[in-house]
Amino acid sequence: MHDKNLDHCVKEVEELTAPIYRDIDKTSLVNHEKVLGAFHRARISEYHLQGSTGYGYGDAGREAVEKVFAGVFGAEASLVRGQIASGTHAIALCLFGVLRPGDEMLGITGKPYDTMEETIGLRGAAPGNLKDWGISFKQVDLLPGGKPDFKGIKENIGNKTRMIMLQRSRGYDWRPAITISQIEELCTFIRGIKKDVIIFVDNCYGEFVEEKEPIEAGADLAAGSLIKNMGGGIAPTGGYVAGRADLVEMAANRLTAPGIGGEVGATLNFNRWFFQGMFIAPHVVSEALKGSVFAAALFERLGYEVSPRYNEPRSDIIQAIRLGHEEEMVAFCRGLQKGSPLDGHVVPEPAPMPGYNDRVIMAGGTFVAGSTIELSADGPLREPYAIYMQGGLSKEYVKLGIISAARESIAARPKKI
Repeated sequence: MHDKNLDHCVKEVEELTAPIYRDIDKTSLVNHEKVLGAFHRARISEYHLQGSTGYGYGDAGREAVEKVFAGVFGAEASLVRGQIASGTHAIALCLFGVLRPGDEMLGITGKPYDTMEETIGLRGAAPGNLKDWGISFKQVDLLPGGKPDFKGIKENIGNKTRMIMLQRSRGYDWRPAITISQIEELCTFIRGIKKDVIIFVDNCYGEFVEEKEPIEAGADLAAGSLIKNMGGGIAPTGGYVAGRADLVEMAANRLTAPGIGGEVGATLNFNRWFFQGMFIAPHVVSEALKGSVFAAALFERLGYEVSPRYNEPRSDIIQAIRLGHEEEMVAFCRGLQKGSPLDGHVVPEPAPMPGYNDRVIMAGGTFVAGSTIELSADGPLREPYAIYMQGGLSKEYVKLGIISAARESIAARPKKI
């Protein structure tokens, strides 16, 4: 396709997506108001921005950060720490903190994300995984179309089932994200079967996409990363856990030590970044969503299958694009990398990655290493040869990157004979 034709597609897409952008702005306003209210209730002042060293005893800023996060999530408590290395780490704190030998965890959104497979013990033999600790796992697949299998869930909840886990985001699966209304329906349904079971939500990529969060929908515990949505592109590292106070404390005991829990942990310079990142996060998430809508509309116009479509409801920031061939996946990432502010001259190549079973292609010249809220794309080199794009600090930035990715993808398309 010539650049002139691509430019014409871009203009058509801009007109097509304008009404969707207005709906995203409405959600952003609701979430901004929620965050502002949490800041006001916690009476945040300049001295809360200061950090601590050593053990971090009496860190008023850390306590205030966690109070604000709990308020935003509608939770009793939260644990927000720079010592949490990733979303997988935050999730692992919840699993290992709460579950005990002999317990069973039931996953009800199908296959867990790749990095969680080794943590659970579904793949590999990493010492100390859940299986190694005598904690079993059962899985209920989603129905065709990505809807929860209520019948299968009921049949698989047993006496040993201590925790039910939902993965809100699509991960590397070609399925829709789980919506807040679905989480609410699932929580009500599950409580009717086993009242005391712990409902845990992997909330990565879902924060501020809708007007409510999983805890407000009835979940007991949720976890995620601060270099995704909640950090607003400002937090340099970290993760969070939010939910029932007793469960959050169990996760904190896993992070530090039993009896110490969340009472220690130096924050260094993190408090300012965590406050500021969370404050701007609703806007950054809305910009990322607008970028995803633009990408979906443009690539669908270019003849590719996308999920979700530009006008479909969203509950995470991930945009999946089925490219069909390994060469086109690599080309997409090469184009997106060219549109990045850092390492725009670097050529991405597929490579093995820790925690993944397939080679992975990744693109993203981010200011914070691996920050998927800034703008990145990646995917395992396997069927259906889909790339998963996420983030975007501004819709203009995403637009430039996506146009660059489109040029490269089109050029790499197999020629028809």
